[in-house]
Amino acid sequence: MEESRYGDFVVVRRHGYVAEIALDRPKAMNAVSTDMARSLTAACASLTTDPDARTVVVTSTHDRAFCVGADLKERNSFTDADLLRQRPLTRAAYTAVLDLPVPTIAAVHGFALGGGFEIALACDLIVADGTAVLGLPEVSVGVIPGGGGTQLLPRRVGAARAAELIFSARRVEAAEARELGLVDQLVAEGQDRDEALALAARIAANSPVGLRAAKRALRLGQGLDLRAGLEVEDAAWRSVAFSGDRAEGVAAFNEKRKPQWPGE
Repeated sequence: MEESRYGDFVVVRRHGYVAEIALDRPKAMNAVSTDMARSLTAACASLTTDPDARTVVVTSTHDRAFCVGADLKERNSFTDADLLRQRPLTRAAYTAVLDLPVPTIAAVHGFALGGGFEIALACDLIVADGTAVLGLPEVSVGVIPGGGGTQLLPRRVGAARAAELIFSARRVEAAEARELGLVDQLVAEGQDRDEALALAARIAANSPVGLRAAKRALRLGQGLDLRAGLEVEDAAWRSVAFSGDRAEGVAAFNEKRKPQWPGE
């Protein structure tokens, strides 16, 4: 298996057309420090321009946590100026996950709190096992979810449900998380990574041009009225309708064979 390390805390593993971003700061339960934020941003930047990365799965190397959010031990030593300087770096990391142009899946077990849950929310799909505990507890330490949580959570579960979860700062265990729609698939304990990688492989078998365009239409259409959303969809359709992937897909269907996607 091919691996590339970005800084000390993020590893990218390749599984064919599936790229795995492994959060790898086990001594701190993957708490997002300044250095880890830089590493995550760099890993995402590399995959954004990689035509062989058709799907991305975000995983954790820690057995009891996906990510516990901001590194509060690091922040405890910060001056106000330090915190202000760090903000663009941490914001860039969450945005880098959100802006990945291919389908993304978070594989969650154990704690996914604060910024950790926000990394998962930045993905298109969340697969969690029975040990998962999710939440946005930021108001309990005097801040707000600042990695996209106030915007991504209501888009996933609705405004009122998001308000209750954010205002209460409560932690949600796996079964309730599935019931509320915080996660999309609940799997057996210890199977989140394997199931997410398997799902990613099934997705990656489809047209890379089609996948990117479909994600673009889904993301850009959010929040628009129906007519405006249909215009976004039409633009995405036009971007693929005359592509090599479309020609190959139609030919493969008629010839009853697996398509060999040119990716253009």
